Amino acid sequence: MFITAPLPTLQAWVDHFSQIDLPVLRHTAQTLYAQRKQSDRINARFLSGIIHNDPLLTVRVLAYIEKNRPKSRITDITTIERALVMLGIEPFFAAFANLPLVEDTLRGHPRALLGLLKVINRARHAARWARDIAVARYDLDVEEISLAALLHDVAELLMWCSAPALALEVSDLQAHDHSLRSKAAQKEVYGVELEELQLALAQLWQLPQLLAQLMDRDHADSPRVRNVVLAVDLARHSANGWDDPALPDDFLAIADLLHVNLEAVYRYLGLDENGRPPASANPG
Repeated sequence: MFITAPLPTLQAWVDHFSQIDLPVLRHTAQTLYAQRKQSDRINARFLSGIIHNDPLLTVRVLAYIEKNRPKSRITDITTIERALVMLGIEPFFAAFANLPLVEDTLRGHPRALLGLLKVINRARHAARWARDIAVARYDLDVEEISLAALLHDVAELLMWCSAPALALEVSDLQAHDHSLRSKAAQKEVYGVELEELQLALAQLWQLPQLLAQLMDRDHADSPRVRNVVLAVDLARHSANGWDDPALPDDFLAIADLLHVNLEAVYRYLGLDENGRPPASANPG
């Protein structure tokens, strides 16, 4: 049953999402099924790459690890590869078989499915650019940074899954008024801002405190958080097209973080000398 009107409080939204079974992409489920047949020949790094390509499955894995956390473990698991090492390959396949599918959830709602797929594509770009920036910063754990960027907009994905009509309303509002800020549109339609909901969901899923902090713009004085925020912003703005007026400021902010010039920024991000994807690339 889809939500068609805003829930009264932030907690009401959190309570709703606490009861749903997070779906995953059909392609992800099919890939996992194929890999399970040769599970004795794959390792945690290879499997983490498959999981990392689907933000919804990534959340499921992290939440599962925390829910089944042994009392003897005192350190947080902040990357998918470490989660798989902790869980084991065969136990992972046993625990994550027969998952609900996004495409089934949104059957009959093609515009909502397209909207969700666009957010997933944006999240993938954010994760990749967050990793590129982290490497340039000589960060000690680039995978943590990449994971935080990947999950930064999971609340938006959940809205597409649970409240597609409302998500479309937000999308249409911003399409008709490019000056309308995302937070304002979200507050008007959902009654809450998605960043606020995102942090509440991180608590619900018991995500590691480090990942929750890396997704929190209120900690943007930290270079690691700025790393995540700038990658997410770049992915969001470039999704509007490489002529988006916010992109020059994004590049300047990344240059400031890295203490380099714009040419170096473009090089780190895999862009050409004009700050655009090479002609052979497909930015999505």
